[in-house]
Amino acid sequence: MKTAKFSIGQVVRHRVFPFRGVIFDVDPEFANTEEWYDAIPAAVRPRRDQPFYHLLAENAETEYVAYVSEQNLLEDSSGEPVRHPQIGEYFDKTSDGRYAPKARISH
Repeated sequence: MKTAKFSIGQVVRHRVFPFRGVIFDVDPEFANTEEWYDAIPAAVRPRRDQPFYHLLAENAETEYVAYVSEQNLLEDSSGEPVRHPQIGEYFDKTSDGRYAPKARISH
């Protein structure tokens, strides 16, 4: 199993498509539905045996949740904040502009 290159709270951008986001969860390898996977054109379908990231994502028009393979992500070095409305549910913004995961209490 491959070690994830990116981490929770890191801001990334898609290698091909014009969106970016902050990572809020990581799957060590593909863990979505077959329908989702099969909907991706075969020519650009990512390998299953790599980390996949859940992003609070945004593009020029909207905010949404995205599920993206590691091979399709790059670090976003823009320094711009992510405007997704759920950011505050998952993260606290640090003084240097990074996203720190909120402490979770479980029973």
